[in-house]
Amino acid sequence: MRWRASGGLPRRKTRLARLLHYDTAQTNFSRIAAMIDRLEQDLKFTRTALGVRGYRQELLASNIANADTPYFKARDVDFKSALGTALGKAGVDSATPLTMARTQAGHLGNDGATPYGVAVKYRTEYQGAVDGNTVNMDVERAAFAENALQTEALITFINNRFTNLNAAIRGQ
Repeated sequence: MRWRASGGLPRRKTRLARLLHYDTAQTNFSRIAAMIDRLEQDLKFTRTALGVRGYRQELLASNIANADTPYFKARDVDFKSALGTALGKAGVDSATPLTMARTQAGHLGNDGATPYGVAVKYRTEYQGAVDGNTVNMDVERAAFAENALQTEALITFINNRFTNLNAAIRGQ
């Protein structure tokens, strides 16, 4: 074995130490990357669910705001199928929204597309109105309150998730 002029470790051992350090750094990096990917997958679900809940809240608020508009048709989404569609999992009862094809450059685009690919449906009419409006304020308020409660529960779940993650990182 040849010793270094500075009196340190042999060159072979320093090369080996560098290789081991590099390998350990790569392994740690791949572990961290895998952990971040797992967190991203986990948060994708909650982020998408929160977005679909928010869109449903907008629809319900629109229904309530247009309660006195003649010929307004109340609209809503089925949360379960909407979430499945948004996550790319076609469920049993999820309807695929229709898309328009642009056959010429002068045609308008599909501006009627909904966020998250959600299929918006018209609510069934409980009691006919003279002016053709299908908004039932009792149903709309109950759906609005239920959706707000579910949104609040989801936000609390996300908050607790980050609190637990923060405690795990700190080692508490």
